[in-house]
Amino acid sequence: MKKWTVLILLALFVLPSAQAGDNGHRIGVGANYWVAIDDIKVDNIDKDGFIYLLSYQYRPTLIGLQVDLECLPDLFGENAIAPAAYLVVGSAIYGAAGIGTVSQDGDWADDPFFALKAGLDLELLPHIYLDLSGSYRFSTKYKVKDALDEIDTDTVFLGAAARIAF
Repeated sequence: MKKWTVLILLALFVLPSAQAGDNGHRIGVGANYWVAIDDIKVDNIDKDGFIYLLSYQYRPTLIGLQVDLECLPDLFGENAIAPAAYLVVGSAIYGAAGIGTVSQDGDWADDPFFALKAGLDLELLPHIYLDLSGSYRFSTKYKVKDALDEIDTDTVFLGAAARIAF
């Protein structure tokens, strides 16, 4: 049994995937469309919007790392940024699990958010990738200036990112 475990670990961590002929480093930009799942009972607050992101990936094998910095120009009526890190498993079709936090107008969230993501990562041209994904975030509380309570809602995201491998 141990022999199979060692072979699987070698295949996942040592042997490069077909996609990683470019050393696995990628940097890019993208956008996500988000929708709050729960009904938000605060007036003048959008329940959906767009996020712009900077993204770095290190995908040397079938297991990789992704780090994003999202800029949310109007998250529930306030400007915000959200750094997040994901463990990515797969190649052209992938899944990921991540953790991140949100800063709204300079105030950092007390608790992190957790995310599950699935996507399609296509090499359009040599070293140029298009990533189409959907994700689900949970355990997120947002503070809103005009609301008596925090907004506590899960969120669904659909997005795309273009990355250059180097």
